[in-house]
Amino acid sequence: MLEKNKMSLFSLVMLGLSSIIGSGWLFGAWEATTVAGPAAIISWIVGAIVIGAIAFNYVELGTMFPESGGMSHYAQYSHGSLLGFIAAWANWVSLVTIIPIEAVAAVQYMSSWPWAWANWTNHFMHNSAISNRGLLVVFLFIIVFTLLNFWSVKFLTRFTSFIAIFKLGVPLLTIILLISTGWHPANFGHSMATFMPYGSAKIFAATSVSGIIFSYNAFQTVINVGSEIQDSKRNIGRGIAISLGISIVIYLLLQVTFIGAVSPTIIAKTGWHGLNFQSPFADLAILLGIHWLAVLLYLDAFVSPFGTGVSFVASCARTFAALKQNQHMPAIIGRFNAQYHIPRVAMVINALVSMLLVSIFRSWGTLASVISTATLIAYLTGPVTAMSLRKMAPNFKRPVQSRWLKVMAPFSFVLASLATYWAMWPTTIKVIGVILLGIPFYIYYEYRRHWQDTWAQVKGSLWLIIYLALLSIISYVGSSAFNGRNWLHYPYDFVVITVLALIFYYWGVVSRFRSQYFAQAEAINQTVKD
Repeated sequence: MLEKNKMSLFSLVMLGLSSIIGSGWLFGAWEATTVAGPAAIISWIVGAIVIGAIAFNYVELGTMFPESGGMSHYAQYSHGSLLGFIAAWANWVSLVTIIPIEAVAAVQYMSSWPWAWANWTNHFMHNSAISNRGLLVVFLFIIVFTLLNFWSVKFLTRFTSFIAIFKLGVPLLTIILLISTGWHPANFGHSMATFMPYGSAKIFAATSVSGIIFSYNAFQTVINVGSEIQDSKRNIGRGIAISLGISIVIYLLLQVTFIGAVSPTIIAKTGWHGLNFQSPFADLAILLGIHWLAVLLYLDAFVSPFGTGVSFVASCARTFAALKQNQHMPAIIGRFNAQYHIPRVAMVINALVSMLLVSIFRSWGTLASVISTATLIAYLTGPVTAMSLRKMAPNFKRPVQSRWLKVMAPFSFVLASLATYWAMWPTTIKVIGVILLGIPFYIYYEYRRHWQDTWAQVKGSLWLIIYLALLSIISYVGSSAFNGRNWLHYPYDFVVITVLALIFYYWGVVSRFRSQYFAQAEAINQTVKD
């Protein structure tokens, strides 16, 4: 692809913002508050630290290997095909679930339209979940998301740049108006007990179960279009840092705004746990008498999910297409359109899978938990791969190379492990089960390839397989704050996970080996400009 046709830094930041500022801003603050109360502010900071630490590893990997769908390849470069397949499959599960969750967000806001002419939308939700009628509208959104990606990256960047500007303006306007119209400082509490009414454990739980990890996760959109970026060795890191930094500030301000804008009489009646909003910020605007802002928010409930949904159709298609490159998926999945360089077959399959997922998981909160957990499982391989490649290939070109990786890699592995635990039982075991559904594909293609080096691939991934099993057990026996049996009390559960994480991180690093995919990594790295 010619350099002039690639994404500029501005387009990259807009793509990142368009992905990150999605339905998370519409629902995340409310969901987090019902879990942690005013202390949800800390949850957003914790989530930012978790994702920022994880992204630290992927900036180095992304600049080393500027390729489309890159996050589906890194683990196989250092540990072979099985670990690469598990990481790529988990990442794909998380990405393909983002497509329907953005459609669900738009439809949920539609269901609370207050106008008489819009009564037909009021049946889109039933018992806090998408109804059968609403499901058809969700399907329509998914189809539109897909069609907008069917032609050229150039069209995608123009669309997302326009959407991102709008998506930044509406949250900022909401923050200003809600704070200036209805602000209740007493909502933040007058003591530690009233600031964190449900205890410190719920601060951590909120990061995974309230969509906080999900909201920040979209930084990987920048990684997955690596080969389509101008001056990728500089702009990948910049694009992630700028888009993630702006998003963190906006999400924190939104959380503070939501807590301060809720009427104290409502809190006195229901408590933070009992807050029940269908369209959180729009409902607050109506309660405060700012009806024109509510209309704007209903409009943005289309625009924000649209921008993120469209962006992730592109990212998810490249991730799915990349699964073919480790020879454990049908070749047709990895086929790119010659004219537009877009994996159209992968896009269509993703749309169908998205429709199936939303037919099973019909609420925004459930989908957010699935996404967070699957993402974190995929991210467990990033720190291990980054450090393994430091040892395996010290002479590889590294446009971004930090001396802090030796500390940040194990630190981010521990954080990803803890955040997986925070998703609560039984979400952990359910998502791990969904990820294991991909293993039959791997086994079938290994059989077709006459089991070449299969045992070496198993040894390269055994550390993660055993670790996921142990995380599931700890989730089951863990503290009641995270829905466990409370045989392992809080905060000792955190101590156990931290110790195990460090052990399995170092096991993962020593499990590295040079498979046939290492030569592929070497060839891609040679294309990096000094």
